[in-house]
Order: sequence, then C-alpha cells, then structure tokens
Amino acid sequence: MPMLQDLEITSASPPAFEVMRGQGEGVGRSNPVIFASPHSGRFYPADMRAAVDGLDLRRSEDALVDQLISAAPGLSIPLIQAHVGRAYLDVNRDCRDLDPDMFEVPLSDLLVQASPHVAAGFGIIARHVGQGQALYARKLTLAEAQARIDYVYRPYHAALQTLIDEALAHHRCAILIDWHSMPARAVAGPSASRACDFVLGDRFGMACDIRLTRFVESELEAMGYRVQRNLPYAGGHTTARYGKPGQGINALQVEINRALYLDEDRITPNSGFDDLKADLETLTKRLASNAWLDLKRAPVQSG
Repeated sequence: MPMLQDLEITSASPPAFEVMRGQGEGVGRSNPVIFASPHSGRFYPADMRAAVDGLDLRRSEDALVDQLISAAPGLSIPLIQAHVGRAYLDVNRDCRDLDPDMFEVPLSDLLVQASPHVAAGFGIIARHVGQGQALYARKLTLAEAQARIDYVYRPYHAALQTLIDEALAHHRCAILIDWHSMPARAVAGPSASRACDFVLGDRFGMACDIRLTRFVESELEAMGYRVQRNLPYAGGHTTARYGKPGQGINALQVEINRALYLDEDRITPNSGFDDLKADLETLTKRLASNAWLDLKRAPVQSG
C-alpha cells in the first residue's frame, strides 16, 4: 500500500511537473506510447491564497493516479506527471478558459472564450472545488493568471509535444494515454453496484484509432472490469488538441472509477489499490508490446 503525503503548500516553486523517461529510450526507443497524469499533483504554491485548505483543497485531484501507473518508465514508456495541484491550474484546459467573473478587471475578448468548463466553474483556474465550495474569497489579477500559465501550462505542453515529436520521429506514430480518475458518483448506477469502472474517451473516434480504443477496452474487460466509451467523458482538451489519427497521433483519455482504489472522503488508498495497480501494470506491458506493430507501420485511421 503506498504512502500518501498530505498536501503541500509551499512558498518555493517546485517543478510544476516531471518527465520520467522510459527505460531504454533514445535512438532505440522501443515503442511509441506515452503516459500522462495531468491531475495527480498535490503541491499548492503559497501565492494561490485560496479560501480553503486541507482535504477541501484537494477534492479536485485525481489522487494517486500517478502511483497507479508508476511502472510505465520501467516498461519503456515515458511518463509526464503533474506536481502542482489541478486547483492551482488545470493543464487539461485551453489557456483561454478563464472565467471573467474571477478577475479584478475586465478581460479582453482575445484572452477568454466561452466554454462549458468555465460555465461549470472549472476553467483553467477553477472557481470552486468539490460540490461547489468557493476556492477564493477575493478577485484574481490578470498577472496572477499569466504567471500560472507561464509556470505550469506552457512548459507542460511543450514537454508533452516533445515526447510526441520524438515518438513520431522514431515510429511515425504516437500513442498518448491521458490518465484520470472520476468520482464514483459520476457513474453511479441505480443500485449500490458500480455502473462502470473505466470510461475511455476518444472524442467519439475523432482522437484515436478505433483499434487502440478497442484494444484497451478488451484488455480491461478481460480482467473483469466494466468499460464504456465517451460517456460521461469523451476526452478533454489534451485529447482534442493532440489526437490526430490521420497524422499518426492517437490520444485516448482513460477515466478510472475512484471507488476501485480510493477512499474519496479521506483521499487515501483503499483495499483495492494494489490489485488495480497490478492490473494496470499488466495493461501497460501489453501497450508496450509488439501488439502495436500494425499501428507503427502505417498512418492510423479514425472511426
């Protein structure tokens, strides 16, 4: 069972994210797969000056997802994972997903766009956490938003683009798996049983070769998990931004039901953590295997 540190609020500027290179990467990189965990960070810079703290501040995290997939680098798959908490800045949003009502001064139309995420209070800088608890008792400055984007967003996406470009250079194909977790209530069924364990988001076939989606789906189902596609999560900004199957770039968002591995109230691992981690390591091995030779050799198609 992993040890989970409490959240950390720091006046220092820790690395916003980390790229862990796959074992054996380089000129002889063995496969085109990339793992990302954008929402598992638990560091909160002191300049956030949030109105909530402790567990309340952490309600938006995809807690422990980075630990669930930590075997990836040892299996030749690079892993990019966030360190800074999602509530500080969400890299799985468009950088124009700013909420004008959160700022001291009106924002230029060039800086913002209307989006469902902003309307729901979960833009690139969230308005609230959990069930609607306000994150701030103050207005933010535009300079704060720009500083967060420069510190977290731009370097994260630059690093992710580099990983994709390297995979394309070696294999003419890149396979980005963007790992997330979802509250159990998001997929709760009419009874006490879980409605589904995983949701695979491929933008309804627009972001990923259908063969990859089907492969991940069949592997998980063979392990006994319940899987559905695109509902209620079809894939976020990262999936939409990078998923270009016609150009050989496949992006698949994987949402994990937190009930499988997490005590959502205390944000600690539950008794299912180790079994799920072992199953995801098995899936990782399959993704890193020669099963992807057909995807490497030819540009992929959506569908």
